[in-house]
Amino acid sequence: MSIQSNIKHIKSCIKHAELVVVTKHQNLKDIQEVYHLGEKNFGENRVTDLLYKKEQLPNDIKWHMIGHLQTNKVKMIASFIHMIQSVDSLKLLHVINKNGEKNNRKINCLIQVKIAEEETKYGFSIKDAKKIFQSNYKEEYKNINIKGVMGMASFTNNIQQIKKEFRIIKELSNTLNSNQKILSIGMSNDYRIACEEGSNMIRIGTSVFDKNL
Repeated sequence: MSIQSNIKHIKSCIKHAELVVVTKHQNLKDIQEVYHLGEKNFGENRVTDLLYKKEQLPNDIKWHMIGHLQTNKVKMIASFIHMIQSVDSLKLLHVINKNGEKNNRKINCLIQVKIAEEETKYGFSIKDAKKIFQSNYKEEYKNINIKGVMGMASFTNNIQQIKKEFRIIKELSNTLNSNQKILSIGMSNDYRIACEEGSNMIRIGTSVFDKNL
């Protein structure tokens, strides 16, 4: 299938969820094709790759940082990043807020919650994520907009396990207010399940760019 066909198929499946196209390992030509098909939300895992692609691609792209973000690299993206989806520590929240203040802007963020059983996944526990949302964080982090939560399910063929993990983060999302309603769950291998479980933001790379699907 072509990239255009892939996107059409994905959008027929996700319906009410916003698509963030993951550009990890993708070439500029293919990314530009996706852009010209009308997509404006793009996600990157690494700061160096994000900076390079930002320079080469149109200025109206909304860049999402979706990979693990080191605190010393926040300053490199703070002036333009549309959303940091992978906020996985209080230290990182503090540094993002500090850089938002330096750039005179509020930076959109999602709290990353660890729902997978895999040790390699990052994120707050449900308990610690709740503490953030129940705290007076708007006073402490005046240059951050916390827009919701993000999570990654275990990489497994066990559909029931994936559903269970998505439901855990969905329950947390249900407790948040109307300004925190982004639920970013679902990638190429599990986005259909994520949509069934209430996702409203999907992060997809392979299923967009793979022309052999």
